[in-house]
Amino acid sequence: MKTYNNTTYAILGILTTDCTSGYSIKQFMDQSLNHFWKISYGQIYPTLKLLVEDGLAEMKSTSSSGRADKNEYSLTEQGLMTLKKWIEQPIAQVPAERNEVLLKLFFGSHQSRDHNVSLLEDYRKILESRYATYEAIEQGIRHNHNEQQDAMYWLFTLDYGKRVTQAAIEWCEYTLKNIR
Repeated sequence: MKTYNNTTYAILGILTTDCTSGYSIKQFMDQSLNHFWKISYGQIYPTLKLLVEDGLAEMKSTSSSGRADKNEYSLTEQGLMTLKKWIEQPIAQVPAERNEVLLKLFFGSHQSRDHNVSLLEDYRKILESRYATYEAIEQGIRHNHNEQQDAMYWLFTLDYGKRVTQAAIEWCEYTLKNIR
């Protein structure tokens, strides 16, 4: 079996939803996966082309009066099997976090206490905003997609984000208390 990068598998997975165009794939990414997997427009269209070339997806051009042709993509049976095989593979590596706040704090003895406090307070605000976004997404899924088979799994990944973010907020509070 040919192996692909994880972004290719992400797009295969998105094609199992109602997303059929590059634009709708990007919208789906921005509203869901973007919190843990980022894909740019510059990656979407070449990946879709590759999927079609490899027989994992099909493309259909549709036109409407006065508008440019719209390319719509759908997963083939081979594409679905490729996605399933990838999902069933063991995880290759635990993701490593690259966190600029932690990097700066690691060298915090070279900054003033006030600067370190400010850094952590700003970070906490960003995390609180992210947590609020996650809660809004959760409500949207429960309200608009609750009947979909995928919704339960979307909520699992969202719960991971909420828990990690909440733990980071608690860490900020603990660290701020100790620095002060």
